[in-house]
Amino acid sequence: MISSETTGGKVALVTGAGTGIGRAVALELLGRGYQVVLAGRRGELLEETKAAAGAASSRALAVPTDVSREDSVDALFERLQDAHGRLDVLFNNAGRGAPPVPIDELPVSVWRDVVDINLTGMFLCAQGAVRLMKRQSPKGGRIINNGSISAYSPRPMSIAYTATKHAVTGLTKAISLDCRQDNIACGQIDIGNAATDMTARMATGVLQADGSTRVEPRMDVGHVARAVANMAELPLDTNVQFMTIMASSMPFVGRG
Repeated sequence: MISSETTGGKVALVTGAGTGIGRAVALELLGRGYQVVLAGRRGELLEETKAAAGAASSRALAVPTDVSREDSVDALFERLQDAHGRLDVLFNNAGRGAPPVPIDELPVSVWRDVVDINLTGMFLCAQGAVRLMKRQSPKGGRIINNGSISAYSPRPMSIAYTATKHAVTGLTKAISLDCRQDNIACGQIDIGNAATDMTARMATGVLQADGSTRVEPRMDVGHVARAVANMAELPLDTNVQFMTIMASSMPFVGRG
C-alpha cells in the first residue's frame, strides 16, 4: 500500500505538457501548489514548460513519453511512482490532428497514428493511473480526459480526429462507471477554439460545413487551464462528468 505521507502535496500528471493546452494546464497546477509530472514526446519542450514555471519549476518533473507505446507509458508511471509515490490527478491531454483531406485520400498510416495517440494513448495513461490510484492510500483520484467539440459535432474532413474524440467520450463514461468503487472520478472537458498553435490557422480562415472558408474566434487558453484546475480540485465525492468550454461565437451550436 502506497501512503500519501510520502508526498509533499497533491500530485498531477499532465500529458502533452510541452505545448498548448497541456502546457497551460501544467503551469496552472504548478501555480496552485501541485507537484506536476510533465509528459510529452519532445523533452526540450517539456523543459521549456518547466522553465516557464519559474520558482515553481522545482515541483515539476519532465518525463519524455510516447503515450502510444505501452513500454513508454509503463516507464512514465515508474518514474512518477518513484518520485512521488501516488497520483491525485491525471489530465489525459496528449493528442494530434490530421490533414483536412477527404476520407478517400487519408493515408491509413495517418489514421493509425491518430488512433494510437488520441485513443490508445489515452487508454494506456488511464490504465496506469487507475492501477496506481487503486493501491495508494488514501485510495482514489481523478482522471480528466481532453475531449473536444468534435466529440459531439465534426468539422469537415476530420474523420480520424472526430472518430477518436467520439471514442474518448465512451472511454470517459466507462472509466467513470467502472472505477466508482475505487473512489476514482473521471470527467471530460470539451474545448472549442482555445488560442494555441494548433488553432492558429483559424485566424486566417478554416473550412466550414457549407464549403466556405471563414475566420473563427478563439479564446485565451488560460481560461481552459483554470477550468481544468477547478475540476481537479473538487472533492472526490463530486464530479464534473462533462464540461464544454468554448469561444462564445465559434460555430458549434447549429454547426453544419
